[in-house]
Amino acid sequence: MLDLLSFGPQGWGWQILGGAGMTVAVAVSAFALGVVLGSLGAAAKLGENLLLRGVAEVYTTVVRGVPELLVIYLLFFGGNGMVGAVARVFGHDGYVELNAFSIGVMAVGLISGSYSTEVIRGAVQSVPHGQIEAARACGMGRWLILRRILVPQTLRYALPGLGNVWQLTLKDTSLVSVTALAEVMRVAHLGAGSTRQPFMFYTAAAVIYLVLTTVSTAAFDRAERHTMRGVRRA
Repeated sequence: MLDLLSFGPQGWGWQILGGAGMTVAVAVSAFALGVVLGSLGAAAKLGENLLLRGVAEVYTTVVRGVPELLVIYLLFFGGNGMVGAVARVFGHDGYVELNAFSIGVMAVGLISGSYSTEVIRGAVQSVPHGQIEAARACGMGRWLILRRILVPQTLRYALPGLGNVWQLTLKDTSLVSVTALAEVMRVAHLGAGSTRQPFMFYTAAAVIYLVLTTVSTAAFDRAERHTMRGVRRA
């Protein structure tokens, strides 16, 4: 049975390793997209524009209230039509088709962004307002306050929550297997069906996810300690 997981001509080792790499690629891309969407959503929710605030509220409410698999299905079956409609607005009349990787990143990124929005919003509100007022009193402009005070401290407060969002994003990549993208779960499913050894292949997938989440936890813990250097603790 272990020969099936080897890297030999009869083994599935290279396919599983490639699936793990694809899982990491989707997770990193989706998490980066989620952080961008979360930053924009948090800015909209904290801003004074009622329209943008309403759009951000609808986005987080809908995406967090709908099952993740349904979001992937909606983008998988409707994403090409939406992209084509946007392309026609800019004068492109040809057919636009998104590949499975793009759809997976968009779907998981939308999900990640909805949770990142609340994490970043809470982190911004945790920054003491007195520091902002003191910076203004010292003559700092808006962008200087953003760069030297707001962003560094927001990152410090948001990092634990973003670590949890990353773990969710990493595990949500398993749902992208429905788009036929060759990530870990898809490869495990193909291997289980081809060899009639489902327990072995799904156990291998579980081990890979466990390794990835363990390494991620250690990395975020180290990043948190780095951002907390010089901070006095009670």
